[in-house]
Amino acid sequence: MADFATEVRRFMAERGMSLRGLAKAAHYDASLLSKVLNGHRPYSPYLAASLDRALGAEGQIENAARQQPQKRPARVRAARSPSRAVEALQAVMADDAAELDIASDGLAELVSHYATVVSVAPSAAVYDELLSIRSFAGSLIGRGHTPPGHRPDLIVTAGWLSSLLSISAADIGDHAAALVWCADTERRGRDAGYPDLLGWAALTRALIAYYQGQPLHSAAIARRGQEAAPPGTVAHAKLAAQEMRSLAMVGDDAGMADARRRAAAAVGKLTAAAATAGVYSIPRADDPPYTATSLLLVKRYHDAAETTRRLIETGYSPQSRTPGEQPTNYARTLLILALAEAGLGRIDEASAAGSAALECGRLVWPTMVLAARLDRSLARNYPQAADTADYHARYIDAADRLAPLAPCPRPEEPA
Repeated sequence: MADFATEVRRFMAERGMSLRGLAKAAHYDASLLSKVLNGHRPYSPYLAASLDRALGAEGQIENAARQQPQKRPARVRAARSPSRAVEALQAVMADDAAELDIASDGLAELVSHYATVVSVAPSAAVYDELLSIRSFAGSLIGRGHTPPGHRPDLIVTAGWLSSLLSISAADIGDHAAALVWCADTERRGRDAGYPDLLGWAALTRALIAYYQGQPLHSAAIARRGQEAAPPGTVAHAKLAAQEMRSLAMVGDDAGMADARRRAAAAVGKLTAAAATAGVYSIPRADDPPYTATSLLLVKRYHDAAETTRRLIETGYSPQSRTPGEQPTNYARTLLILALAEAGLGRIDEASAAGSAALECGRLVWPTMVLAARLDRSLARNYPQAADTADYHARYIDAADRLAPLAPCPRPEEPA
C-alpha cells in the first residue's frame, strides 16, 4: 500500500517541485504542508485532491490518502510542573523581603502579555500555561501571605488570569470550563471592589450564549453586565454592542437601534488609554463593535458589507500584517463580510472572503461557527456554483485541521 507522504514526495522529486512551490500551487500554507508530510498534522481529502492536481498525479495521491488509515497526532499534555513563567517568578522571589511586590509586578506583566497572546493564538497550550500561572497566583493568596482585605492587587490579578482562562476555554469550545472561570473572575472582582472584572466575565458569558444560538439569553446577560461594568470602560461599550447584535439576531429592530445608540455613546466616553490590541481592546472605528453583524442579521447586506470593509481597513490594516499576525477577530470579520456578500448574490466574493478567513492563524470555535453558517448559506442558495463547492472543500479541510485539538482540561476549583 502506497504511503501518502511518500507518494507526494515522489511526485515532487519527479516534477522538480519544492515544498514551497507545491504549497503555492495547491493554495495551501507551506508550514502546514510540511507538518502534514512529517506526520504532525492530519491531511484531508480536499488537501489530497489539491496536491494530486498540482502534481499531475492522476489520482495516485488521492488513492494513497484513501487507503492509508490516519493516526491523529496525540495531543501532548503539559506536565504538572510549573510553567517557565512561574519558575522565573519563584526564582526572583527567593530570599527577597519584598517578594509579594515582585510577584504582584510579575503577574501583572504576565496578564498584559497573555492578553495579547490569547487574542492571536488561543489554544490548549496557552490554556495550560495560564492555568499554571493562575494556580501560582492562587497559592500566594491562599497560603497566608495576605491577610483578608490586604493586597487587593493580587486578588485583581488573579481575577484577570481567571478571565483570560475563561476566554481561552471559550475559544477552544470548552464552555463548562469557561463558565467556572467566569464565576471566579466575578468573585475576584467583588472581593477586590473591581467591577471591570464583572463586566468582562459577563461579556464572555454573553458571547458563549450568542454563539450557542441563544440570543435573548445573551442580550439579558449583556444588559446585566452593563449595570456592573463602569461607564467609560471597554467592557461596558462591548457589552452594549453585544446586546445590539443579540437583539438583531431575533429581529428586534427597535431594541437593536436603542442598543446601538447606547453602544456609540459608550464608545464616545472611552479615553485615549483604552486598549486597541489584545482581548481587552476595542477597535478604533466609526461604528461600535458588532455593527456589521447586526446589519447583516437584519438583512441590510449592502450596509453590512460596507461597514465591514471600513473596519478591515481601519481596524486591522491588512496591508501591514500577514494573516497569521492578525487577532482571531480578523477571521470572524472576514466571515461577516463573506456572509454579506453571499446575501448580495456575489458568491465569488463570498467564497474568497470565507476562504481567506479559514487561512488566518489558528482556528477557534466562534470562527468555525460563522464558517459553518457561510457554508450552509452558500449550499442553500447557490448549490450548483463552483465557488460553493470550493468553499465547502476548504471549510471541511479547516474543520479537519481543527479536529486534533482536544478540548482543554476542566479547571480544578480555583483557589
